[in-house]
Amino acid sequence: MKRLASLTCIAVLLAGSAAAIAQTAGYTGPSALAQPAAAAAKAYTGPSTQAQPAAGAAAAAAKGYAGPSSVPLMTVKDLLDKGKDDQAVRLKGRLLSHKGGDEYEFADQSGKMTVEIDADRFPAGTTVDHNTLVELSGEFDKETFGDSSLDVEQLTVAAK
Repeated sequence: MKRLASLTCIAVLLAGSAAAIAQTAGYTGPSALAQPAAAAAKAYTGPSTQAQPAAGAAAAAAKGYAGPSSVPLMTVKDLLDKGKDDQAVRLKGRLLSHKGGDEYEFADQSGKMTVEIDADRFPAGTTVDHNTLVELSGEFDKETFGDSSLDVEQLTVAAK
């Protein structure tokens, strides 16, 4: 009887996982990556500079707090000029292109920078492309040599 209960629990968990994977979401803007025929379930569909991996992107829903934040909204220019390593950051702008892997080019009215976004950070069921205004929250990775970047912890589609 215990074995039957365990198998039932496993079946329920697997069914829930399959439902989560079936959801599609992510960036659908320009990409320099080659677009495979089965690209419907990937997180980013915009410009890219690398060949798209054959495996589908994660489609888990990004969940979390969606209310006001005490972290002030910054511009790319201010962040790159005055930002400190590991600083909590909020930016509002657009993802211009997919650079490969989890790297995207982000821009606001003041400039451009690289942001790192895991596929599961894109909101489930929402299309994000190079025309979509987004708000990014994350941690700034300030580099002494090379390009600094933002490690995105939350991506939301912003009101215009």
